[in-house]
Amino acid sequence: MRARLIYNPTSGHETMNSNVGDILNIIEKAGYEASAYRTTPKKNSAKNEARRVAKEGFDLIVAAGGDGTINEVVNGIADLENRPEMAIIPAGTTNDYARALKIPRDDVVEAAKVILKGQKLPVDIGQAGSKYFINIAGGGSMTELTYEVPSAYKSILGYLAYLVKGAEMLPRVSPIDMHIEYDEGVFDGKATMFLIGLTNSIGGMEQIAPDSVIGDGTFSLIIVKETNLRDLVHLIALVLNGGRHVNNPKVIYTKTKRISVHANDENRLMVNLDGEYGGDAPMEFINLHKHLNIYANVDSIPLKAISSSTLSEKDAGEKIIEEERNLDNKNKDKK
Repeated sequence: MRARLIYNPTSGHETMNSNVGDILNIIEKAGYEASAYRTTPKKNSAKNEARRVAKEGFDLIVAAGGDGTINEVVNGIADLENRPEMAIIPAGTTNDYARALKIPRDDVVEAAKVILKGQKLPVDIGQAGSKYFINIAGGGSMTELTYEVPSAYKSILGYLAYLVKGAEMLPRVSPIDMHIEYDEGVFDGKATMFLIGLTNSIGGMEQIAPDSVIGDGTFSLIIVKETNLRDLVHLIALVLNGGRHVNNPKVIYTKTKRISVHANDENRLMVNLDGEYGGDAPMEFINLHKHLNIYANVDSIPLKAISSSTLSEKDAGEKIIEEERNLDNKNKDKK
């Protein structure tokens, strides 16, 4: 079996550069013949390499970098009939997808060791027009935040860069008149933003889509209606306080397999795919069910966050027993 490590040398604090050898050794210990590709500043560098090795018949692609690098690799293989399995080594700023899969985010070597556990999940991805995303799509004023944070700031300040820029942008957030159709209904009017999630981890927070289930064939759709600065601050507080924003009248929260979006009148509505600009609406979003097979730290993911159809009866039973044991231990500690 052959594996290709595709890594971004500039992600995060450039931690990948000094750890490539150790990571390749881990991949080989897992039973693969391993090699590495260092991405370049050239557009679609990771995407093109992923597509090339997939067509050559490689069995595994290990994507190391931020959410943007992972998105490029996904776009390189998503439309192929024979797709290699994937593994993720987070080395970026928010690392949302790695957070959802419970992959270590502060040590790239420990993240690679997840491959040694041999635990994989069939996961959904989203198709947006001719492009693909693996974690989040969105549009509206607040989603433009990711375009306005310089790469240098992300590397130096990490997630703090987004918070600083977000505070700067809040006073000039303006709603966009848009039309959104989804399985259970239609929204037509002004909205501050819409978000389409495949996991519960969006923008560094795990409560935005609190009941998201990996691999269940649906998106979590969040529409934030027209809001002022005070409303937005209140909604953010509700997100941080257990995901209670989903019950707020300013929010539409639903599950859907398909979404279509366009801006009304002459408004421009830019679409964000996994933190990168993905084109302008009109755009249709389709859930591609169990489209990729990916290494995950399945032991650490709550059973309620994984579609039951993705686990064998044996694995599901073991997770139930383990979670009950952990709950019993917590109750004993409280006594």
